[in-house]
Amino acid sequence: MPPASSARSSAVQPALPPVTPTPTERPNRPRRGEPFDIDRFFGRQSTPSAELPDPGPLLENLARCVVEVLAGARELEQLARWVNEDVYRTILRRSLLAKRARTLSGATVARPVLRIGSVIATSPRDGVVEGVVVAHSRRRSRAIAIRLEGVDRRWRAVAIHVL
Repeated sequence: MPPASSARSSAVQPALPPVTPTPTERPNRPRRGEPFDIDRFFGRQSTPSAELPDPGPLLENLARCVVEVLAGARELEQLARWVNEDVYRTILRRSLLAKRARTLSGATVARPVLRIGSVIATSPRDGVVEGVVVAHSRRRSRAIAIRLEGVDRRWRAVAIHVL
């Protein structure tokens, strides 16, 4: 009588067709021959408003920080996490112009004393907030318009205009 192990090894297993999942099982994978869109998987992902914190404090702090950057009292790099590349470049350009004007006039750099007035925020669609912050200093009042978008589970400023 042959050993039991040799009897099992001599049995032929039926060939099974390869298992290929249907497209409904893999909705995010590209089909064969389709170009791979790297931004679809690894790019910035929009986030709905329900998964984001209250934008009010961020609007106030961004407005205060932008005015301080333009006054030369704060480094622009401190805002890099909260603004996109276009906003960063725009504020950089404006801060360099303000620095040049201070140098020509002989003015010194002083941290502006600001009092934040009204903050108005609206949401034109899910994951987007548009706000206006009024900042009062001793000599003037400014309105700072900010557009925030929910990206990668946090708010990012995609537009800032100081009026």
